[in-house]
Amino acid sequence: MKKVLIANRGEIARRVIRTLKKMNISTVAVYSDADSNAPHVLEADEAVYLGASPSSESYLKQDLIIDYCKKLNVDGIHPGYGFLSENAGFAKKLKAAGIKLIGPSPESMEVMGDKLSAKQAVKKFNVPLVPGVDEAISDVNEAKIIAQEVGYPILIKASAGGGGKGMRLVQNSDEFEEQMQMAQNEARSSFGDDAVFIEKFVDKPRHIEIQVFADQFGNVVYLFERECSVQRRHQKVIEEAPSAVLTPELRKQMGEAAVAVCKACNYEGAGTVEFLLDASLNFYFLEMNTRLQVEHPVTEEITGLDLVEWQVRVARGEKLPKLQDELKINGHAVEIRVYAEDTLNGFTPDIGTLARYRIPSGKNVRVDDAFLEGMDIPIYYDPMIAKLVVWAETREEAMDKAIDAIDNYQISGVKTTLDFGKFVLKHPAFRSGDFDTNFIKHYFQDPYIVNSAMKEEEDALIHAIDDIWDNIKNVKTTEFASKEISSSWKNRME
Repeated sequence: MKKVLIANRGEIARRVIRTLKKMNISTVAVYSDADSNAPHVLEADEAVYLGASPSSESYLKQDLIIDYCKKLNVDGIHPGYGFLSENAGFAKKLKAAGIKLIGPSPESMEVMGDKLSAKQAVKKFNVPLVPGVDEAISDVNEAKIIAQEVGYPILIKASAGGGGKGMRLVQNSDEFEEQMQMAQNEARSSFGDDAVFIEKFVDKPRHIEIQVFADQFGNVVYLFERECSVQRRHQKVIEEAPSAVLTPELRKQMGEAAVAVCKACNYEGAGTVEFLLDASLNFYFLEMNTRLQVEHPVTEEITGLDLVEWQVRVARGEKLPKLQDELKINGHAVEIRVYAEDTLNGFTPDIGTLARYRIPSGKNVRVDDAFLEGMDIPIYYDPMIAKLVVWAETREEAMDKAIDAIDNYQISGVKTTLDFGKFVLKHPAFRSGDFDTNFIKHYFQDPYIVNSAMKEEEDALIHAIDDIWDNIKNVKTTEFASKEISSSWKNRME
C-alpha cells in the first residue's frame, strides 16, 4: 500500500495523515469549498477538490472519490469516521474497483449497521442483550402488547438509528402511540427506514465501549474499555480509559463478549462494541461501530499503540501486531471534545471565527485539532474544533492534568465546551466515579448552580490577573497603569 486517500476532513484527516507519513505512505486529501485552506489539505502530499461545502455535494460523492482514486493510482481509502465510514454500498463499490477500504467488509457493515440484524447475530454467540424484541415492529397494537410484557419504562428505537435519532422514551401506555409515531417519522426522515423495535429502559445506565481489532487470520483482541457516559443529545462529550467502575473480572467478561461480537459478523479491522452497564454492573450489548471512533486517542494513550497503524497493517493483510496476552493497561487517559457550542444554552452550535486560538502543550498533553487561528468554524459540519487528551499515572492525576490543560487552552471568537469539561472534571460525582448517562440532566440543568460555578472560575482568573499586575508595578523602566489595565480585563471577563 503506497498511496492512500483520506475520504474525510478535519482533525481525523490530519490524524490519519500523521500516521501514514510515519509509515512512508503517500497521502491524498479531499476538500470542499469550506475546507479549501484547511490544515489537512495543506499537510497531505496531494489534494483534490470534491465540490461545494454541503457534505452531499462533496464528502459524500462516492463515484467522484473513486474516480480520483483511479486517476491518482490510489491503493486504499481511509474513511475516518462519519461521512462514508460505515456505508456498505460505498465499501462494495471500492471492492469492485479494486481499491482497498481500510476497514471491515461490506457484509460486516451490513450486519452491524442495522441494530436488529446485529442483535440477532450476537444472540447466537450468547452476548447479553437488553430485554426486549429483536425484530422490527410496525403494528401499534402489537407493539403496545410487547411493551406491556417488557415493562415500562421502555425505549422505542430506530433499527437503522444512531446519535439518538429515532429514539423515544415511553413512561406508560397512555403516551405509547404518540411516541411510536414520532420515532417512526424521525427514523424515516433521518435514515429512510422507519423500522423500530422495543427495549427495556435501563435505569442509571453507563455507556461502556470496548475497542476491538481483528485480522484476516481469525485473530481477535480487545484493547480494553472506554467510559463514555457523559453525553449531551446521546452524543459523547468526555471520555476516559479505563472506566472507574470495571473490575478486572468484569473487564475480561465484557472484552470476551466484544470478541464474540466480532466473530458473529466475521469482522476485520478496528471496531467498537458498545454496551450499557446498569447500576448492578450487568452489561448488555447496544451496538457495534464498524470504524475508528472519535475517542480512540484515550485507548492509544493507555496502550501505547497507534490504532491507525494497526488499521493499515490489517488492511495490508498482516497479522495483528500483538495478541491478547501481550496487551495491558498503563495509567489513565481523559479526552474532552472541544465543540464550538454554547453550553449554557442547550449546547447549541456557536459558529464564528477563531479570533484567538492557542493550544495547551506539555508532557502527556495531546491536541488533535482541525483549525488555525483566524479560521471560520463552518456551519456545514459537526462543530468540533479539537480533542484535548491527557495521560497520567492515575485517574485523579489525569483529571487534574486535564483541568490544567483546559486553563491553558486559549480560544476566543466562539463559545466552546471547555467550560463544561472543567465543570465535569471538578464535579464530585465525576471525580468519585459515581455517575451515569444522566450526568447533564442531574447536574447541569440548574442555571443558578452552573452559572455560579462558571463565575467562580472567572473570579479566580481576574484575581490571578490582579496579582500579575501587582507584581510588575515596581518595574522601574515604565510607568504601568496597573489599575486601569486590571479594570479593563475585568470588563472583558464580565
